[in-house]
Amino acid sequence: MAIGGIGFGLIGERRPFGQGFLAHPLVAFFIVVGVGLLALRFALARPVPEVLSERALVLGCLVGAASFLVGNWFGVNLAAVR
Repeated sequence: MAIGGIGFGLIGERRPFGQGFLAHPLVAFFIVVGVGLLALRFALARPVPEVLSERALVLGCLVGAASFLVGNWFGVNLAAVR
């Protein structure tokens, strides 16, 4: 989650997916996370909360969102240096 958040945050300022709400990189990041959790659910044929606790899921989302903000900050400041 941290690596994904930073990666999406670095490209966040450029808005590579468009200008709409669903195209915002943070929303796109959580869409990718949701697809990954669905893939995990179907691959293991068990509900996700049996594999990962709810606390771990929430903590992962918080870490991902914080990492997005850190990556976005670096992306904006590195673009300003150029």
